[in-house]
Amino acid sequence: MKTSEQACVTEEVTFVGHAMVKATHGRTIEITTEEHLTPRGDCIIGVGASKGISELSPAMKKALRSDEARVRFTIVAPGGEFSFVARGSKDLSFESPTDMVIRKSTFVCGRTLAIRAESSASEVPRSLVGTLKSPGAAGLLRIEVSA
Repeated sequence: MKTSEQACVTEEVTFVGHAMVKATHGRTIEITTEEHLTPRGDCIIGVGASKGISELSPAMKKALRSDEARVRFTIVAPGGEFSFVARGSKDLSFESPTDMVIRKSTFVCGRTLAIRAESSASEVPRSLVGTLKSPGAAGLLRIEVSA
């Protein structure tokens, strides 16, 4: 008898909002441990993250390092949440101590958390972006990986 249950690995990363959050980039979404944000950071939805990509758990890294991995991301902030799906890749290296970037493309570097995402920063609901423009607003990125 086959089981329909799939193993799922979940991890959460906290972050805070910043007055310069724009979330207008059409191909990526990023959170960073850095406390500052410049106008060029148009894919960033939060700063002061609790960890960079290099600090993800070994179980999460293993789950994401598969071309078959399906990743559900949920961005949670006061007054709302937004979920979308992306894919893992055998080529992920998890090198950055500061950043996590989710990409619509298949480009992979040491900052890449997932690829082939169905959404980018520009598609995050503007009401949620408005909340994340508030300095210190509590944010959470939930990462759920299944094979």
